[in-house]
Order: sequence, then structure tokens, then C-alpha cells
Amino acid sequence: MRYDALVVGGSFAGLSAAMQLARARKNVCVVDAGAPRNRFAAAAHGFFGQDGVPPLKMIADARAKLLAYPNVTFIEGRVASAQADGAGGFVASLDSDLQLSAGQLLLAFGVQDGFPDGISGVRERWGTSVLHCPYCHGYEFSGRRLGILIEAPHPPDHAMLIAEWGPATLFLNGNNTVDDEARARLQARGVAIEPGRIAALEGPAKDLSGIRLEDGRIVPVDALFMVPRTRPSSPIAEELGCAFDDGPAGPVIRIDAMKMTTVPGVFAAGDAAMPMHNATLASADGVMAGTSMHRAMVFGT
Repeated sequence: MRYDALVVGGSFAGLSAAMQLARARKNVCVVDAGAPRNRFAAAAHGFFGQDGVPPLKMIADARAKLLAYPNVTFIEGRVASAQADGAGGFVASLDSDLQLSAGQLLLAFGVQDGFPDGISGVRERWGTSVLHCPYCHGYEFSGRRLGILIEAPHPPDHAMLIAEWGPATLFLNGNNTVDDEARARLQARGVAIEPGRIAALEGPAKDLSGIRLEDGRIVPVDALFMVPRTRPSSPIAEELGCAFDDGPAGPVIRIDAMKMTTVPGVFAAGDAAMPMHNATLASADGVMAGTSMHRAMVFGT
């Protein structure tokens, strides 16, 4: 069977796009590896009508509603490769050796987070007390001791924003990246600056109680906000020949206003195609991509 659209990635962006295509009565196949980026978080916050709901439950509920449409197929697996089929469409190969054919592709596979080298305890606390988005998790740590770890080239202004939620300390981790002007602004905002290099995070289980520096000092901290470097969760955008731009945290698939990549017939949505990462934004991006794909089917690309 040749699908009208193949959606690679079944999280917030991919499922939102697939829903638009399903309601446009197109045959849609969604392939998902079951490892959404926010699976480590116990609850999602700030999402319209879903505040406090676990992300995995939101995804499961959305998948169930999508599968109520008879023209939708869902496959658990990973797309290992994809290429043009020479007939105006694409063929994708899964890890299971299954091959799928589709007229259009949507790349919604998201990104993977990279953590600083040499700091133990980060990965174990990611999504619980080591966090990315203050709008998603800052409220739950209101008034508590907050740390910020921002590696170049990110400006230190992010630390000033985190200070809205509680007393904040910016950890430079041995990197002298704050000039005198920025230091003055941070100090005026009440942000402490710790220049020492970080050795490890301290605290029971996934909780955080302090940050141990290489000189032996421990700075009391209840949550650490950081901006990790990111990379696409799949190599297939590069294999297809899609262009990338440099985003603030890592490479971003280049798209136009209609979410099409530089390869005709290949669209992209979600974290892999946006410089700003947030579940609500990813879902909205998927809606736009799904409707744009349908318009391309009707009017041509």
C-alpha cells in the first residue's frame, strides 16, 4: 500500500499533523519509536487544558483518538532510512526491514539532548530536578534555590529570567563567558555568579540538594535549569538532502512558511525544525505542517 503521507515520529508534532491529514481523509501512516523527549517529566505544564497531565498519558490519549480514524495506521518502530522512490514519492525502511511507500513525508522525530561532560548526576535527574523550560517547571520550584548552567554561545540573560521564580545562581562551570556589563545586570537582578567548575550534583535519588564544585564546596540548589545541546533524533533528514540552519541549541531543519523542507514533498515539524522547544509549540507546528501537506496534495508543491 502506498500512503498519502508518512509521519516519522508520533509525539506532539507528529500526532497533531496526522490528525489534520486524517480529517482531510488522507491515508496516513505514523511510525514512532516510543521515546518522546519529555518522557522523563512526571507532568507537563502550561499546555492548553492539560496542565499537570503526564506527557506519556497525553501522547497515549492523542494516539487513541487518532486511531479512531479508519484511514490511519500506526507502527511502533524506527525509520532507519528514507529516500525518493523516483516516482514522485518516497520509500522508508524500518529497523524491522519493513518498507513503506508514501507520497509525502513529515519529519517529526524530535531531538536528543546532550549533557555536559564530566558532571555526574545530570542525566539521572533530567526532567525531575534538572530542567530545561522555566515556563514548564518553574512554578513547581517557586521560591526555592535555583541554579542555571548555560554554556556558550548562550547569553547569560536566561539567568535573569530564571530569577523570576526564585533566588538564582548562575554557574559558569569554569568558563569566563560573562563580561562586565552582563555581570552588572545579573548582580542588579540579584543573580549570584559562581565561576567554579562543577564536579557533580548531590541529592537523594532524583532530587537535587546541591551542586558540588571541584574545589569541594557544595552550593545548595533545589533545581538546576540548563540549556543542553541538541541533535536530531534521526539522520534521515540529512540523508534526504534537507538543509539545516544553526539554532541556539543545535542544528535545525530548514523549513519555509508552510513547513516544507528544502526537499520537495518532505515537511518537518516539532523540535527538530524549531529553534524554540515547547510541547505546545510542537503541537501547533504539527497542525500547520499537516494542513500544509494537505494543501500541497491538492494544489501541488
